[in-house]
Amino acid sequence: MADDKLKNNVKKLREQRLLSKAELARKAGLSALTIDRVESGMPCRMDTKRKIILALGLTVEDRDQVFDADEQEGEPGGTEA
Repeated sequence: MADDKLKNNVKKLREQRLLSKAELARKAGLSALTIDRVESGMPCRMDTKRKIILALGLTVEDRDQVFDADEQEGEPGGTEA
């Protein structure tokens, strides 16, 4: 269902930086499949979001430019690791 998809700007920001999914994945220490899933709106862990934000050359404070603010507040699995 479309309601399960989360809005983010990962693809737009990646393309602005002329990065392929594989290049962003390598910079973030993630798999290209994970990048693909995040770009398609699948949920991901906070650690994954942090890695993507930093790999895009942004800071954690810029997270609202990458991920929807509503998505971050209601995220399940908010336990500390």
